Amino acid sequence: MSTLSRRLVAEGLGTALLIAVVVGSGIRAERLAGGNTGLALLCNALATGAGLVALLVALGPVSGGHFNPVVSLSALVQGTLSPWTALGYALAQIGGGIAGVMAAHAMFGEPVLAWSAQSRTGLPMWWSEFVATFGLVGVGIGTLRTRPGLVPFVVAGYITAGYWFTSSTSFANPALTIACAMTNTFAGIRPVDVPGFVIAQIAGGLSATLLFHWLCHKPATAAQVAPAAHWRQARPAPTTSAD
Repeated sequence: MSTLSRRLVAEGLGTALLIAVVVGSGIRAERLAGGNTGLALLCNALATGAGLVALLVALGPVSGGHFNPVVSLSALVQGTLSPWTALGYALAQIGGGIAGVMAAHAMFGEPVLAWSAQSRTGLPMWWSEFVATFGLVGVGIGTLRTRPGLVPFVVAGYITAGYWFTSSTSFANPALTIACAMTNTFAGIRPVDVPGFVIAQIAGGLSATLLFHWLCHKPATAAQVAPAAHWRQARPAPTTSAD
């Protein structure tokens, strides 16, 4: 198997497992929390952060551990990923995300796929996704260029925090957003709300790339990108009317 093939498989598999963690832990948390949304969100956030660290450490050395099309787009803009490879990464990530939803549903007896009815729209949500993705890409670039070995922990920590400091619960990942449109569970988002999230995520990721590429001026080399797990994504949980 070629090096590129291994990298694409790693991206697809890593994204699938990440989304399975996000969706599966959301289902479990909601069922066990007895209607306490805050407790369910806490459990979902902790499981996502822990799973993300494990996946970044295990698969980061193979593909860079993007698991997120915006991260791959950032690498393309920085010149550490070719256009065709970035496209391949994005397709693998989106396909892996859908497979992850199916895997989580199978574990909990849910329909294979089901359109979500969870509303997530409006300016505060879109701004939240911009900020969440901006921070995700920014801390990823900054840490990669100074302390690459810490990237999995920094990124997972930021994502865990993002569940709580954003009204959208920090999707910050188009692959995860698309996948979560296909689960009518705790982590879901209505298909009609997906474009607004994805546009905000791309805008936030590109803005962070331009700023942090200049701010953290040490050039990122291709050798650094592969071994150091990039950032993710992770996936959030639902908001309540109080949000």
